Amino acid sequence: MMFYRAALDLSPSAREFVADLVRGHRTALGSRWRRLPPGRQALLVLVYLRRNETFARLAAAFGVGVATAHRYVTEVIDLLAELAPDLRQALRIARRKAYVVLDGTLAPIDRLSGAGDRLYYSGKHRRHGVNVQFLTDPHGELIWASPALPGSVHDLTAAREHGIIDGLTFWATAGYADKGYQGAGGAIGTPYKRKKGRRLGKRKKLFNRYHAKVRAVGERSAATLKQWHILRKARCSPSRMTAVVQAILTLEHQGR
Repeated sequence: MMFYRAALDLSPSAREFVADLVRGHRTALGSRWRRLPPGRQALLVLVYLRRNETFARLAAAFGVGVATAHRYVTEVIDLLAELAPDLRQALRIARRKAYVVLDGTLAPIDRLSGAGDRLYYSGKHRRHGVNVQFLTDPHGELIWASPALPGSVHDLTAAREHGIIDGLTFWATAGYADKGYQGAGGAIGTPYKRKKGRRLGKRKKLFNRYHAKVRAVGERSAATLKQWHILRKARCSPSRMTAVVQAILTLEHQGR
């Protein structure tokens, strides 16, 4: 077996943040010895999330067993997920912004069988995955990412289920969203949709152009999420994706 070194496009502070979290957890457990020190365990987890390496490759690279690599990753992801801001905290941040952009993305997955095939299949994207909603501030910074829902769930349905629309409306926070959220009502603004056989007027076209320009910042957050390669095609069970997304949200907030 051959080994090679590779750079990880994350700041050293990300590793130190995770390593401190591991140290605190080990102290709380009274754990005296582990195969990997906190810094190495932190790096293992960051490689898993950022590069989507298999547990077999992680085990070989870090000199541990596959089961140990899996246990180390699961342990830290759960610790990170607990620190992620919930929707209530995110809405407090959103209240201080001129507006927010609401959007959704599909995080592809490949571990499915039986009834799950249909539930997690997105007709829009023509692949299996989980639906993740997210809020972006006017500067393109990720404010919040939702728990994962099956890929068959429509964006508007997902936004309602998470309480995003009601929350933004309650706090009178303007939200911009694409045509997939038409009918949301409340504080959510969507572009005009051309009716069959009719053209949009000049005023509505201008509005749509302005709306698209404002909403474009949401694409930055989508790109930010997909920089974590595990959200490009996860090999884990769909039931683990909420913890994965929340762990990434914590790391993104830590890095600011």
